[in-house]
Amino acid sequence: MKKTIISIFSLLLAIVAEAQTLNVTVGKYVTYQFPASEVDIMAFSSGTTMTIMGKAFTMSEITGIYLNDATVTENTVGVVYSNSSAAVTISGDLAQYLTPTVSGAHVSIVQSSDVAEEITYTLSGSSSDGEFYTTGYYKATIELDGLTLTNTTPVYSGAAIYVDNGKRIKVKPLDDTTSTLTDASSGSQKGCLYVKGHAEFAKSGTLNIVGNKKHGIKSGDYCSIKNATINVTSSAGDGINCTQYFLMESGTVSLSGISDDGIQCDIDDTDTGSTGETNDHEDEDTGNIYLEGGTLTINSTAVAAKGIKSEGDIKVSDGTINVTVSGNGEWDESDQETKAAACVSSDADIIISGGKLTLTATGSGGKGMKCDNKLTISGGTITVTTSGGLYYNTGNDDENTNYTDDTDNVDSSYYSSPKGIKAGLKTESGSSYTYSGNLTISGGSVSVTTSGYNAEGIESKNTLYITGGTVTVNSYDDGLNSAQQMYLQGGTVTVTAKNNDGIDSNANMYISGGTVISCGASGAECGLDVAEGCSLYITGGSVLAIGGSNNSVSSTSGSQCVLSTSGSVSANTTVTVKNGSTTLASFTVPSTYSSSGGSNHAPSFAPGGGGNSGPGGGGNSGSNVLTSCAGLTSGSSYTVTIGSSSTSCTASTTSSGM
Repeated sequence: MKKTIISIFSLLLAIVAEAQTLNVTVGKYVTYQFPASEVDIMAFSSGTTMTIMGKAFTMSEITGIYLNDATVTENTVGVVYSNSSAAVTISGDLAQYLTPTVSGAHVSIVQSSDVAEEITYTLSGSSSDGEFYTTGYYKATIELDGLTLTNTTPVYSGAAIYVDNGKRIKVKPLDDTTSTLTDASSGSQKGCLYVKGHAEFAKSGTLNIVGNKKHGIKSGDYCSIKNATINVTSSAGDGINCTQYFLMESGTVSLSGISDDGIQCDIDDTDTGSTGETNDHEDEDTGNIYLEGGTLTINSTAVAAKGIKSEGDIKVSDGTINVTVSGNGEWDESDQETKAAACVSSDADIIISGGKLTLTATGSGGKGMKCDNKLTISGGTITVTTSGGLYYNTGNDDENTNYTDDTDNVDSSYYSSPKGIKAGLKTESGSSYTYSGNLTISGGSVSVTTSGYNAEGIESKNTLYITGGTVTVNSYDDGLNSAQQMYLQGGTVTVTAKNNDGIDSNANMYISGGTVISCGASGAECGLDVAEGCSLYITGGSVLAIGGSNNSVSSTSGSQCVLSTSGSVSANTTVTVKNGSTTLASFTVPSTYSSSGGSNHAPSFAPGGGGNSGPGGGGNSGSNVLTSCAGLTSGSSYTVTIGSSSTSCTASTTSSGM
């Protein structure tokens, strides 16, 4: 018998020389393909084993040997799913290093540590109960060639694709194909598509993800996206979750039906902390998110969820980003405070230099953009809209998603106010406060609209700088607010606050350039408001401030004079300042302005505050107008025209202000 087998394979070797590929099938579904040019010898042992290119086969496990003209590409594995089965094809050079196991349509491929070349796995076909699981020690590529794979009854993992490999893994939805992955609702998997190492998405195909257990896509290290179209249509956790950093260079990503954050990125090694940003992000561990191109759309309805959430910085330089969050706030038992949803949220800095961002928050306490440290905008187009009310919760089952009572004496841990843009932290320490972070706008276009109770437009918990760009705010509460100094040094700033001050600084306010139009509400509310004992300094720029009160600025001083008057002001009214027939400045009142309203938030030092009918009181529906521009001389008279009504005003370097 042994002689017969040897004779048969001696004949086979002679035939192989005439063919291109020798195929050896083991069991029903695994085939090894050996290039004929490399199969120059087959070693036999005791007639029971055969070795080809280092791969030892037991004769009893071989179910077929045949020759064909197929081309074998080195370092490749193909898996074709067909209903309840899967066929695996392995290139001969990998045969001795891989251990494949097939159970129905559940495929496991275990690599030996001797593999030192990148393996490309190409997955295709369809199965309603299958999975792909692989381990490894070297870089690998997963190609998705029109794959539809649902894991219903987990065998190796609950994921549709589980790559237990800590190296760089490229995931390529092949061009002009659509693949769909769905994981099991059971199992311990962290994502429908899980990569233990670095996940790099490339190619221009489409990948659809349904995450029934936890995240849609989970990468143990960084995650990058280029060209691919990725749609997470449902996830029990985050749409995309990764560590180290997240980078989107191009392509299209849509995340919807998610039950937590859209994209979340954390620092990997929390013991040693961030490495800091590195060139080309090599070996970087920052928790940063980089948005450099493509189209990103996120829609989250989850309670207190974040559309884009980073433990490190968020840097936006290009691309189209549309984020909508609609979940209400919640009580965080571990931190003993309320938490609310936000479209963009960073534990560190946010830096925006380009791109188009459209951010919408509709839930109670929701915010468009927030960071715990510095927020810098130098370019791009940013549109923020929030419509949710104030969220209140003391942790005692007394949740209120539209709280409208006074919060002055309420612990700030118990409520989350809706805001358009918020930067920095104000931390109480005994009887004093510390301030961190700041907000700087030097370019681009920023438009903020808030309509929920107590909702401020743009707030800095430290200093606020505007040195350029176009800033437009329509807010329920203060339009611009800073906990410390405010510097308006350039650009165009147009603010309308329906129920409070247009621009409010809790320390000195400095206006030195640009155009500033600020409309506060009627009653006690001001166009420009600084804290008691602080001053407004105007040294340049063109300024129009409108409000119901003119007593919330204790002093106005600087090298540029101001003019103070009052009159009937309405939306789209033209306000001009003239020296004789020469127009020194001309302003148009925003179309969103209304002289009615006011929430009686007058400070205690404002005469008539608290709803009194005296000057600045809540019953005053008149409008006080302050203007300032170049060309004014102290003591000289100028004509201020509001609509069709003109008034002669004397310029001064000191005024009760707005």
